[in-house]
Amino acid sequence: MAPVTSPNRVRTVGRLLAPALLVCAVAGAAVPTLKVGPVRFWSLGEVTRVAIEVSGEFHFTHQRLPNPERAFFDIPEARSIFPVRGIHTIPVGDALLKQIRVAQTQLSVTRVVLDLEPDVEYQTSQLSNPARLIVELRRKGAPAAAREARGPASGPDPPPVVTARTPARSFTPPKEVSARPYTPLITSQPPLLRLNGSLPKQQDLPAFARLRTARIPAPTPPQVVTAEKSPTPPPPAAEPAKRDSMGRRSMTRALGLKIGKVVIDPGHGGHDTGTIGPKGLMEKNLVLDIALRLGELIESRLGAEVAYTRTDDTFIPLEKRTAFANAQRADLFISIHANSSPIRTTAGVETYYLNFTSSRESLEVAARENASSQKSVYELKDLLQKIALTDKIDESREFAAKVQASQYALAAKGTPRLRNRGVKKAPFVVLIGASMPSILTEVGFLSNPREEALFNKPDHRQKVAEAIFRGVSQYADSLSHFQVAQKAGN
Repeated sequence: MAPVTSPNRVRTVGRLLAPALLVCAVAGAAVPTLKVGPVRFWSLGEVTRVAIEVSGEFHFTHQRLPNPERAFFDIPEARSIFPVRGIHTIPVGDALLKQIRVAQTQLSVTRVVLDLEPDVEYQTSQLSNPARLIVELRRKGAPAAAREARGPASGPDPPPVVTARTPARSFTPPKEVSARPYTPLITSQPPLLRLNGSLPKQQDLPAFARLRTARIPAPTPPQVVTAEKSPTPPPPAAEPAKRDSMGRRSMTRALGLKIGKVVIDPGHGGHDTGTIGPKGLMEKNLVLDIALRLGELIESRLGAEVAYTRTDDTFIPLEKRTAFANAQRADLFISIHANSSPIRTTAGVETYYLNFTSSRESLEVAARENASSQKSVYELKDLLQKIALTDKIDESREFAAKVQASQYALAAKGTPRLRNRGVKKAPFVVLIGASMPSILTEVGFLSNPREEALFNKPDHRQKVAEAIFRGVSQYADSLSHFQVAQKAGN
């Protein structure tokens, strides 16, 4: 005889199974593990560059569509940092790109759409530290740089899926340093459009929206007046490099070399804490926070690419830091540190470049910063040759002078009688072997209770990053660079 199940028991079992079924359904869906944003752009005359930051290792698909001309980039397993419900629009309005739109087309897919001007082609590449997708726009037929990842051909046919991955690390803000909120480059945001699973297509728009693209002929005027066409703005003019502070031109300046990529090295990391202040602030956390702030300023204001030797609490051997900069083909290398002294009242900033020195104080600082080096006594001769034969000493000294002057100007505001500790030379292992101008800057003394208290404030760390950036910008301005010519009459 079949067992009899009461209706009450069936309802009870159903109530117990419902949550389990719901969990299974949710588990079957892809859960976003990445964050997309911020999205930045740079209008560089004949090229417009778009950088889409992703919080970790990612892959993407892309496709181009006509009428209107647009290209979209889908990043799966990712959620936008912008509002989930709607489209975040970033106006551009240059000769190549109308605007950028970011939206969540599905729960776990973020789509970035570039609304293109006619006759524009693009190429894509992926960079790391931090992970980001770079899209470069050019006019069709314009010379393009070598591609790191092949971009799509123009036309409506979808291109192949790009599955290259970047070995990026996600950054966890250190406990000792307060994380700062993200501030978008575009402060004003237009009204958001609602999405129903995908971005709105031209044919789905209401009639009044489509009518905006129709051209209405103007009434025939009684008299034909031929207006002179305004002259096309000239392309950016290249300015020659200025002489250095000694009135000379180095090979870097004579060859008209420019700044396109900067590697920032936050000192120490992992088990190597660096200096620890009286209240417990660790150098490794302080300089990481300042480095990330500095990188944002260089990317957004100088338009240069930035790579970091570390973006989290990881130990990186000293010798690998400049090797990383060389592999990245960087144009500048900045190592950021905080100083220490047995005398608690010692304060101020100082900036170093690589060279020999007989200064006891400089050698003590170098000994402290070189403590984690893995070089042996046998390699001393090779190290000495690298220091003596470097052809970047003069430019590194000029670079250090700009950064030091800017930092001292900030420090002297709070302490008018503060001594300028100046630009110094020392044999830092982290600078040996760099093929570009390279400096090590000590942003202050963590051993000084007053300076430690200042470094605990996010607004002061931002000011320090701003001061270093001004030095970087002033040095870049002294080299050959492009300057947009002013319009006639201005």
